[in-house]
Amino acid sequence: MSTRTATGAALAAGALAVTALAFAPTAAAVTPQTATITASCGIFGGGAATLTATQSGTSATLTLTSSAITTPVAVAQDSITSTLTMARAGGGTVVFSGTRNPAMGSGAPVSVGPLAGTVAPGTRLDAYGGSLKMVIFGITVTCKASGPQSPGPFVFS
Repeated sequence: MSTRTATGAALAAGALAVTALAFAPTAAAVTPQTATITASCGIFGGGAATLTATQSGTSATLTLTSSAITTPVAVAQDSITSTLTMARAGGGTVVFSGTRNPAMGSGAPVSVGPLAGTVAPGTRLDAYGGSLKMVIFGITVTCKASGPQSPGPFVFS
């Protein structure tokens, strides 16, 4: 009987361990997950913007949203071609691109992304030193950060 009890206890402990792992929170692959910048888009305006990053292996995405930067005209969903160039610590850049955006009315806050890119483990990226280029109805709008992002660069694991 003691062997049966010990086996049952071991199986119960193993089941609890597996359950705990299944419900354990997953670690974020990129830190921070959000950062803010102040962007200038020339005659198209400027102001505070939020960048949101995600990562899965070497694939990463960035989304930019801003209530300070608005659309001059209504745009359809997935109609803005965006290229977000991020400055890499130590030199060089990483490009995130795509045609993902929600439908936005004239004067609506700008939102583009998620824009896809590739990162290596340990990559540190900052919007400062890079740019966001959006092509809307054939017109190119270029935005640049006026300083480093806060709370700091994105660090990909």
